[in-house]
Amino acid sequence: MRLSRWLLLPLIIVLLFVLWIFAVSKWSYSTGERAGWVQKLSRKGWLCKTWEGELSLVSMPGAAPEKFVFTVWDDSVADKITAVMGKRVSLSYDEKVGMPTSCFGDTRSYVTGVRVQDEISLMPGVMVPVPPSASAASR
Repeated sequence: MRLSRWLLLPLIIVLLFVLWIFAVSKWSYSTGERAGWVQKLSRKGWLCKTWEGELSLVSMPGAAPEKFVFTVWDDSVADKITAVMGKRVSLSYDEKVGMPTSCFGDTRSYVTGVRVQDEISLMPGVMVPVPPSASAASR
């Protein structure tokens, strides 16, 4: 009977750890979007592989760019980001707080979607349309 108590305690600890991971991965502290240019995306990790990237944010022309570091869990989202590198994009993300290890990613921001921005905002109310690409113009 004493041995079963010692086996039950580690089992309860493991179960609580798994429940914590499940709860934190499903709950988001915040959600949002960031716009800029993806300048880096790489698959990293020794055991748990995640996509880690950087988005260069420019608030005004000539201003120093700020970096938004992010993690991508879904390979299909990472493929979409790779396909639009070099274009101005908007990344949708969820911020998750309390992930227990870096096995789930190096950042708190987990990208869930990407879309190409058709206009560049110079300042509030001033938009510069991006010219169509050469492939779209030849159609």
